[in-house]
Amino acid sequence: MEQTGTKEYLIKYKLAYTSIIVAIYLLGRNIPLYGVDVSAYTVTAGNAETLLMQAIGGDANRYSLFALGISPYMISSILTQIMVACRRAATRIQMLPSRISRIQLTLTMCFTLVQAIIRVRELNFRINASTEPLIKIIVIVEMITGVIMILWLGSRNEKYGIGGRTILIYINIIDGTMSILIGHSARELFIPLVLSAMLIIVTLVMEGGEKRIPMQRISIHNIYADKNYLAIKLNPVGIMPVMFASAFFTLPQLAVSGLCWLFPNNGTLLWWQENLVLTSPLGIGVYIVVLYLLTIGFAMITISPGDLAEQMMKGGDSILNLHAGRDTKRYLIREVCTSGFFSATVMSICLGIPMLLQLKGGINRELVMFPASIMMLTSLWYNLYQEFETIRSYEAYRPFI
Repeated sequence: MEQTGTKEYLIKYKLAYTSIIVAIYLLGRNIPLYGVDVSAYTVTAGNAETLLMQAIGGDANRYSLFALGISPYMISSILTQIMVACRRAATRIQMLPSRISRIQLTLTMCFTLVQAIIRVRELNFRINASTEPLIKIIVIVEMITGVIMILWLGSRNEKYGIGGRTILIYINIIDGTMSILIGHSARELFIPLVLSAMLIIVTLVMEGGEKRIPMQRISIHNIYADKNYLAIKLNPVGIMPVMFASAFFTLPQLAVSGLCWLFPNNGTLLWWQENLVLTSPLGIGVYIVVLYLLTIGFAMITISPGDLAEQMMKGGDSILNLHAGRDTKRYLIREVCTSGFFSATVMSICLGIPMLLQLKGGINRELVMFPASIMMLTSLWYNLYQEFETIRSYEAYRPFI
């Protein structure tokens, strides 16, 4: 009876735990860094750059304990996955999860330190010049501590709550979306809302649609033998590339900012710093290129057509009318790349149209990221819904004894 009761209330326990995690996260977002002049951040410019950083960073002004947000983890995560994927299958199997976690944690701390040093130069302090170096060191330590706390909150919610680590990004996007809606007239919101409605439909179709590749499995000898297939989603990795592209877009910005700090009088570097933003054609182009590379790369890493073809060959399964081994591997690589390219193209069009309209004055700069936020929220809602359904299905089972 005790097991049954625990099972029935599992979803309630998870929701309660996630609520606690979110409350702690919101509290940390409202604790200002030591010595920062908070009054200098009373007015927040809700442009594309600010909203992009808010989705991955937390607070829009980025002066709180959680100023760096989840960005260092996102960058180190994809770099670790790329490093592991580049190794041979036999070597990947031998790599212990603990070793991969240590590598990822090391990269996260390195990116955290770099971003903290660059960010502290951009903050407005209300301190004496004599104590400024010490205060900045304290602020850097605070930002590093904030990232560690975010990683801990995300891992705990992934284990005991609902939504995994993405629940923090979900809260950031909701906050940014609400801040966009406040203070804008219905006329200003008309075009963004129409685009958002279209993106909701596109996102749901991409999330639920899949390409089915007919397969022949030697272990099935019944009437369902002709109904076996390998499913590849139209959007193989969901909205994840959009969020990771937001984090990776900060890398060239950080590099240029660091170079401008070293060479403040270099005109070329100043031009790159001024134009490497989402309100200029150069910044939009760089963001779209990053989105394409991450979408195709994530699809290849997640599905891993080489490993999949090898597993099929060892298990005796095959794709209809196709030889096992090299031919299957080439076919799967082509299909995964096609799906990734198609997904990247759709997302680039959905994100690019508001950005281009912004350049021509068709959309207010404060509203340009609103459709993208709605698209990310739709994908996250869809994933949360699937997780809820999984838990409900689990709770529906009853023990025999």
